[in-house]
Amino acid sequence: MHAIFRVFSGIVGGFFRDSREVTQIKRKLKPRERLFCGYFAGLGDAERAARKAGYTGDCKLKGDRLLCEEAILEEIDRQIAIRRKTLSRMATIGYQRLAFGSIADALRLLFAESPTEQELRDMDLFSVSDIRRNKDGMLEIKFFDRLRALEKLGADAREDNAGVAGLMEAIGRGAMAAGGEEDD
Repeated sequence: MHAIFRVFSGIVGGFFRDSREVTQIKRKLKPRERLFCGYFAGLGDAERAARKAGYTGDCKLKGDRLLCEEAILEEIDRQIAIRRKTLSRMATIGYQRLAFGSIADALRLLFAESPTEQELRDMDLFSVSDIRRNKDGMLEIKFFDRLRALEKLGADAREDNAGVAGLMEAIGRGAMAAGGEEDD
């Protein structure tokens, strides 16, 4: 009887061990599921994300079910992390454009009598914060503050350098500690 129990428990134990290993294998997402993840990362709304990804029927239910799957959640986390990095880079590029960009197109607009729609589309007015006509009919153009953009870029650079300096300091301490051990 004891031997039969041991064989049975070995089979059952092996079955459960195998089933746990199978659930840990990550399944590959279908293209529509990957689309859902991207839309959800941008919208934060499961129903709209499911609809935009091409699901039909009860999109709220389908979106909610997708959010219960581990593989879907991991892909959403991955895409959100990518978006954070991208957003940070875009902000830096924006500050660079504000700080160092040309205002030539804004001046062209100021002195143009009646620019065409295509000319307006082709103008780079990124550094312009406000355009209005005053009561005399004159065009007023206000620009973003270049000095503030430079300050922000400088602060970001100091943060980056602080991280590098901390790493170098830690490496130096590690080398000193390693060097001290050899002298013993």
